Amino acid sequence: MIARADRSLDLQRGLRLEYFSLGYNAFEAFVGIAAGLLAGSVALIGFGLDSIVEGASALILVWRLRSERSNARTSEEAEVRAVRLVAIAFLVLAAYVGVNACIELVRATRPDPSPVGMGLALVSLIIMPVLAKRKRDLARELDSRSMEADSKQTILCTYLSAVLLFGLLTNSLFGWWWADPIAALVIAGLAASEGIELWRHRDVC
Repeated sequence: MIARADRSLDLQRGLRLEYFSLGYNAFEAFVGIAAGLLAGSVALIGFGLDSIVEGASALILVWRLRSERSNARTSEEAEVRAVRLVAIAFLVLAAYVGVNACIELVRATRPDPSPVGMGLALVSLIIMPVLAKRKRDLARELDSRSMEADSKQTILCTYLSAVLLFGLLTNSLFGWWWADPIAALVIAGLAASEGIELWRHRDVC
């Protein structure tokens, strides 16, 4: 009974983390896309759209945690489906970031300076590592590979925030328009690798 009570509390903690992720990613998407349109920044718009993918991952984890808490599915059944869905979210993220980076390289896009975009990237650099650590710690408590995968996706969001900030700063200060898409291609490769690994992994717990 104690173990069940502890797990129920952990599931509730997980839900709170994912609800926060969902709310913050909605804010990130709105500000990123709006600021990107105003500055003519493909990178900022891409960052905002990436937040929509991150929000989708949070929704998947909410579904997974609520499924177990309501006994609609066993934890193993929920894990299998959730891991597959998170893997798809990784691959969608990789495809979008990669295509967007290639478009930026071909067009040699030079966005206008965006203080709002830089501020958003800086805030995300502060929030996302803390959120990722809490998700990773809770994943160990729940023995949940889908929660662990979601924590890695949150870390990827941190990398994207760093890329965005670096790209906006260097383009604004030095005219290095190519720095952002090159780094974004590396991140797209990491996201694709993680998505493929999750899709092929059979031991989800």
